[in-house]
Amino acid sequence: MQLAFDADVEAFRAEFVAFLDEHLPDEAATVQRSHSSSDVPIWARRWQRLLFDHGWLLPGNPPEFGGRNATVLQQYVHAEELSRRRIYQSFNPQGVGIIAASILSFGTSEQKQRWAVPILRAEMTASLGMSEPGAGSDLASLRTRAVPGSDSQGDHFVVDGQKVWTSGAHDADVLLTFVRTDPDAPKHKGISVLLIPTDSPGVTRRAFASASDREDLDFNEVFFTDVRVPVENLVGPLNQGWRVATGSLGHERTMLWMGYADQLQELTADFRPSGALERDLYATLGMESEALRLLGSVALARAARGEEDVPSLSVLKLLGSEAVQTATGHVLSAAGTDGLVHPATTGPYAPLNLDSHYGSWFDRYFRSFAATIAGGTSEIQRNIIAGRILGLPRI
Repeated sequence: MQLAFDADVEAFRAEFVAFLDEHLPDEAATVQRSHSSSDVPIWARRWQRLLFDHGWLLPGNPPEFGGRNATVLQQYVHAEELSRRRIYQSFNPQGVGIIAASILSFGTSEQKQRWAVPILRAEMTASLGMSEPGAGSDLASLRTRAVPGSDSQGDHFVVDGQKVWTSGAHDADVLLTFVRTDPDAPKHKGISVLLIPTDSPGVTRRAFASASDREDLDFNEVFFTDVRVPVENLVGPLNQGWRVATGSLGHERTMLWMGYADQLQELTADFRPSGALERDLYATLGMESEALRLLGSVALARAARGEEDVPSLSVLKLLGSEAVQTATGHVLSAAGTDGLVHPATTGPYAPLNLDSHYGSWFDRYFRSFAATIAGGTSEIQRNIIAGRILGLPRI
């Protein structure tokens, strides 16, 4: 077993560290903070553009799309160095990690230049229009529809329907929107994907507060009423949006476990136990953090060898998300009434990180529930593990 990286990977790490040491924004420049998943302050836009231009935004991408064709292991050490400094990769995480990646995977050359590159360079921001009131984890039940325009030109779709939980939609410039284009097809078919500018007539966005803070306006309801969308905004083939959907979630899940590992590491640094019971809980936190990183390293090694083991990612997602939720619950309980003080600061100020990562214990605990929902609920992950790993029969 090799527990160290080869020289080329460490050289890659050293080059990135040198870049960070030279170019990190001064703390004084980061006073303006992000208020949603698609709200990127001016200074953060400059920083993201600098990362893109030097190939450090998404190092696995080719240079023209903000990377340097990095290997899986090089991408890992890149993420590791960001974690060590508590740097959040982008204040438009879905735009960079899911939407631009989906356009690069399924879009045309024109779409890549018109949409993906500006999103990656923080010249515009994007949100993901997937979930609906009756279609959350069961995305295939979506009802938002798009029909061909009725005029003689036939150069557009007309979209009607509703999305919900659309993070950052009120601050986004464009929505990657999943719509039903063939109502007579089986529900996993007949779905298409459209890029819908948020300033299109008929698009209404309504932000609403989260459970943790009435001032936390990230979630949105989005309503589409006779919205005209050009045909050229169709991403991927007509009626084959399910491929784009699974690809989008694949972009999100590949290294999703690293985010949970980072949160567990932050908890071990920020929580100060007192008494035997709290020290026991702290030891459990440390063991779960180490277990997640070791299992993640196994998956990483497989990926580096070119082996695909998608179901194993469900194990990492389930373990990581539930460990974060359990650990923050214990820490909140240990903090007692002090843990309910909100707003508060429970960790070191990290200007390039989300404010919620060092906010009150109350806030950190409430936000941990999102981890067991976003990217596929724990129930969905257990079904995948049962059927595709353990081979258990359906009841």
